[in-house]
Amino acid sequence: MDLSECCENNHKNVFLDSAVPDVCKEEPCVLGVDEAGRGPVLGPMVYGICFCPLSKHDDLKAAGVADSKTLTEEQREKIFGIIHEHNEYIGWSLEVISPLYISNCMYKRPKVSLNEVSHNSAIGLINRAIAAGVNVSEVYVDTVGPPEKYQAKLQEVFPTIKVTVEKKADALFPCVSGASICAKVARDRALKKWEFPEGIKIDNWGSGYPGDAVTKNFLINSLDQVFGFPGIVRFSWSTAEKIIEEKCIPVTWNEDEDEEEKEKTPSVLQFFAKKTKSSDDSPAAPPPKKRNHFFTDRCLKSVESF
Repeated sequence: MDLSECCENNHKNVFLDSAVPDVCKEEPCVLGVDEAGRGPVLGPMVYGICFCPLSKHDDLKAAGVADSKTLTEEQREKIFGIIHEHNEYIGWSLEVISPLYISNCMYKRPKVSLNEVSHNSAIGLINRAIAAGVNVSEVYVDTVGPPEKYQAKLQEVFPTIKVTVEKKADALFPCVSGASICAKVARDRALKKWEFPEGIKIDNWGSGYPGDAVTKNFLINSLDQVFGFPGIVRFSWSTAEKIIEEKCIPVTWNEDEDEEEKEKTPSVLQFFAKKTKSSDDSPAAPPPKKRNHFFTDRCLKSVESF
């Protein structure tokens, strides 16, 4: 698993893929989907898929795959090594979703929820496997949100594939357990090799979960009163937002114009109106040009430097 691109560009989403075994292109395959790092305020969320021929699905369980949350880091690394050793019939693919991307999605207009980010990643990874030639016959997914709605959504996207979405799928289906382990191993390794472009040097930030005292201490100590947190932090988490509100320098954004004025559409006649002259016969100044909504929505103003 080469994480060099992820470490060098940890503000971007990165895909990691194994080779696709020939048998997975020839025989009908089962494919599992799961994630790691959905809840933490720090680091990326990693979505993963693991696939193998239907005839080899039970062999995954024999290899020791299980829900990654029930395993120690050492056990996960060992099982991932076994998965890698059996690359003649097992394949996997991952999307490392950066904290910056997660925050940007949740602050968009309209907002893109974490559930939607998760759904899009799962759909993208399944399509990625199909595009690589995997003969996907059955898909098993650990649910995000109500399983019935999620399954109906996936079934509509993939009508020719049998889709099963269930709670705790990582404990029920070996292919989902495999995806869970691959995702968790990638996230753990990415955090260990995390490089701070901000220039700070901190080795211990705890578990990354909001309730961890070490993590909270890291958030407070790494905070810049103007620019906020380093890029490893998900700004959109309520824990981070509260610290920013309490500790950062307050900023007030003044609108250039009232909301009512922004909604008004100028009449086309004003562009053809006859120009009038002022009392001193000098040409009247043209009416101010309406600013593009990109600038007004973000409360941006023109500045000059001398």
